[in-house]
Amino acid sequence: MIGRSGLPVAYPGMAVGLLGGSFDPAHEGHAHITREALKRLRLDRVWWLVSPGNPLKARGPAPLSARMAAARAVMDHPRVVVTDIEARLGTRYTAATLAALRARWPGVRFVWLMGADNLAGFHRWQRWDEIAARVPIAVFARPGVGVRALSGKAARRLGRWRWREPAGLAMAPPPAWTFLQVPLRDISSTRLRATGHWQPGGVQGAAGPADAPRHHRIRPAGGTPLSAAQVSVPARRR
Repeated sequence: MIGRSGLPVAYPGMAVGLLGGSFDPAHEGHAHITREALKRLRLDRVWWLVSPGNPLKARGPAPLSARMAAARAVMDHPRVVVTDIEARLGTRYTAATLAALRARWPGVRFVWLMGADNLAGFHRWQRWDEIAARVPIAVFARPGVGVRALSGKAARRLGRWRWREPAGLAMAPPPAWTFLQVPLRDISSTRLRATGHWQPGGVQGAAGPADAPRHHRIRPAGGTPLSAAQVSVPARRR
């Protein structure tokens, strides 16, 4: 739900997952882990934070309006909000975004959602230890990086705060994190761009299993629909 200000609506006591990234483009993998997060973490909402751009990448993403439209086509769900809140708040780094969100929505229990590849390099994020101290973190498995992520610097430093019961993570005082094994989906936004399946001039349809809800599918423009078994967790700018 979006309020008159153009910002999401949340109330004290709600558990809200935050999935951030450029979403260039959004795809069924994002929708898959969002559904898993809602169910397994017992979240009230998930916000997709579509970033203005990645400050660590020389190449800019597609226009924000195109990425927002594609994301909304992929994830039309009553408990999911696709938002350009970072552009509205003027933040680009995760630590600054979290500080702004917690100040604006005191009492809301935010949970940061990330892929295992991001955990592997988490210690290189700006003020990463501050991020871990501000909100619980849910890490989703990605193909080929589970062991590397769990043996990385951040996972070792945060090891004693690993939460074994995902359903209670939102209520846990940070630092707290959990690692979630989910069905792996081996595709990424990078691959969709490289294969020409992302055309920012128009919003794509869906790619997903035959029994997936239609509003959770994506059909790459000008190409064969991708199966949901080919989709993975998004990468995130730092």
